[in-house]
Amino acid sequence: MAPLRLLLPALTLGSAVLAQNHQFRARCESFADEVDLPQVKVNFVNYVLGGTNLSLADNDPSCGASYQAVSSDTCRISMAVTTSNDSEITLEAWFPRDYTGRFLSTGNGGLSGCIQYYDLAYTAGLGFATVGANNGHNGTSGLPFYKHPAVLEDFASRSVHTGVVLGKQLTKLFYKEGFKKSYYLGCSTGGRQGFKLVQQFSNELDGIVAGAPAMNFVGLLSWSAHFYPITGPPGSVTYLSPDEWSVAHEEILRQCDALDGAEDGIIEDPDLCHPDVSTILCGSEASADSCLSAAQVDTVHQVLSPLLSTNGTLIYPRMQPGSEEYAAPIMYNGAPFAYSQDWWRYVVYNDPTWNATRWTVKDAEAALKQNPYDIQTWDADLTPFRRAGGKVLTYHGLQDQLISSENSKLYYHRVQKAMGLEPSELDEFYRFFQISGMAHCAGGDGANGIGNQAESESGTDPEDNVLMAMVRWVEEGIPPETVRGAKFSDGVGSPVEYYRKHCRYPRRNVYKGPGNYTDENAWECV
Repeated sequence: MAPLRLLLPALTLGSAVLAQNHQFRARCESFADEVDLPQVKVNFVNYVLGGTNLSLADNDPSCGASYQAVSSDTCRISMAVTTSNDSEITLEAWFPRDYTGRFLSTGNGGLSGCIQYYDLAYTAGLGFATVGANNGHNGTSGLPFYKHPAVLEDFASRSVHTGVVLGKQLTKLFYKEGFKKSYYLGCSTGGRQGFKLVQQFSNELDGIVAGAPAMNFVGLLSWSAHFYPITGPPGSVTYLSPDEWSVAHEEILRQCDALDGAEDGIIEDPDLCHPDVSTILCGSEASADSCLSAAQVDTVHQVLSPLLSTNGTLIYPRMQPGSEEYAAPIMYNGAPFAYSQDWWRYVVYNDPTWNATRWTVKDAEAALKQNPYDIQTWDADLTPFRRAGGKVLTYHGLQDQLISSENSKLYYHRVQKAMGLEPSELDEFYRFFQISGMAHCAGGDGANGIGNQAESESGTDPEDNVLMAMVRWVEEGIPPETVRGAKFSDGVGSPVEYYRKHCRYPRRNVYKGPGNYTDENAWECV
């Protein structure tokens, strides 16, 4: 048995930790009485012990989450916040016991009114005082927009902006030290919300990480809608089954994979890839399971072409080649894209009976004339954000099956032109990284684990974690030169097969050797 003099320091330390835990819990449980903010009604305040699998019994079933694992001791505050005479948002603040002095807001996805609890748990677990909101409605349907413009305004920008403003106030109220820096983390619609904060509320945050942003929003929904007229329903001569899309994918890889110097099943720069799949047109001696009909070849080529208006102007750029197997069951499945159908039903035409099977490019043009509450999020002059000293890091997976990475490149060039800046000057405040082998926000065939969410985290070092890279950029003035991704052997938590450093646009990754393509040092940004 250890001498008593050796045990006393440990016992003292343990008592101090227990006292801190008790103090934090008491602080949490009394916090509701201190919240006296206009338009804010506290629904409940709960202390959540680290290691809890938190029940989300009130979460809308369409949001797909009934539980959330919580890694660290957290104070959870749920509020109803009035945003107009005819609308309100549900806002949650998650305040960790192990607080690092940083505030962070999270975003949403799709058309959804789903609080992304996985982002709240992830960032609170990293020590951020974190907020997330339901975007002004509950569930994933666009029906709440029907004849309800106030809800649409919440979705366009008001929900995320309100969350930032109130989140900062609540953080200052809860922690006596307040916060030293403020951040944002979101992907998809969350990426668009991040750029809305950049464009419209430029003074409010120090660092914004905005992934696969759904900017050019009406153009995006038009692009999503235009695949059904190309493919037709299953059984059409123009339709490809998932297996046939795999055939097309293999041919696209055959033509484009090695353009970066390595045959690794990953296209590093789709700009170099302009495939012609007529090479696998079925002939008299071809095997039916390894070739495509003439109508199917035309479908592939149309899918990989930009969407143009009736007068030939660009509405939305092409789908990047390499994403075929991920897009096949969602975008090319022979049914109208649900979010697009909801947008025309409940926003563009206010007609719940409208059917997206009859969508044409004229419907896109009708929608583009509206742009309610500047939902496009397409402003290119970021001068106010630059002057405010803000930093934005955006990334986009090059296997994204839902939002083409070509759109992020298009936006980059629009900003460059509008501001008259060279890439080296944009790098001062705006850095864009193409993530090869990443699907929509997560997953994919390559080194997609960049720490943008818990399921893609391989570590918290700034070299391995895009959020912590932003923290280092803001707080230490060290910008990320690359974004390092991990290729997991079988999902997060499994061994890492290899790492790859993804390049800052407009640079591209080229395999130089001499090592195997799994050697991150065998690649060079050029």
